[in-house]
Amino acid sequence: MKKTPRKVILITDGDEYALKTIEYIAKEFGGRCISKSHGNPTTLSGEEIVELIHKAPYDPVFVMFDDSGFIGEGAGELALKYVATHESIEVLGVIAVASKTHQDEWARVDVSINRYGELTHYGVDKSGVEEFDIGRINGDTVYCLDGLNIPIIVGIGDIGKMARKDHVQNGSPITKKAVELILERSGYYD
Repeated sequence: MKKTPRKVILITDGDEYALKTIEYIAKEFGGRCISKSHGNPTTLSGEEIVELIHKAPYDPVFVMFDDSGFIGEGAGELALKYVATHESIEVLGVIAVASKTHQDEWARVDVSINRYGELTHYGVDKSGVEEFDIGRINGDTVYCLDGLNIPIIVGIGDIGKMARKDHVQNGSPITKKAVELILERSGYYD
């Protein structure tokens, strides 16, 4: 009997700030965060992450991936590709997180959210400030996204940071808005 695909949101960041933020956001949306997926860099394999996703009691399931600045395909991207293409996973969208990695690794984004919570067709930097490139973001775990079939990719600054504008104590409004956008566009609530 074929399993119903798990509905998953992928996040291209896995540091302590991302962990606290994504755990908080998952509760806000009635989903689950795979806390073991955090790490800088990612230490779990794609296979291990898929197993953990299937153990989660609720959807949507939030999963973090991080390459820790490694140029090219690091552990985070290899795991992300495995999860994103697994037959038992339905990726609702990706939150692509900007980093200091300039011009080395970038990905197309469908929309970005700046540090003030405004939608923009420009990319944003680590601080959530709009950049000059339209529809792309620089990051260290985003290189493989263009080769995947992702319904929506939302670019944001550094999760849980952005001059404290996305801090958990403030309700992580930028990350929250990114998740709302992904759930809305994916038809999750239909």
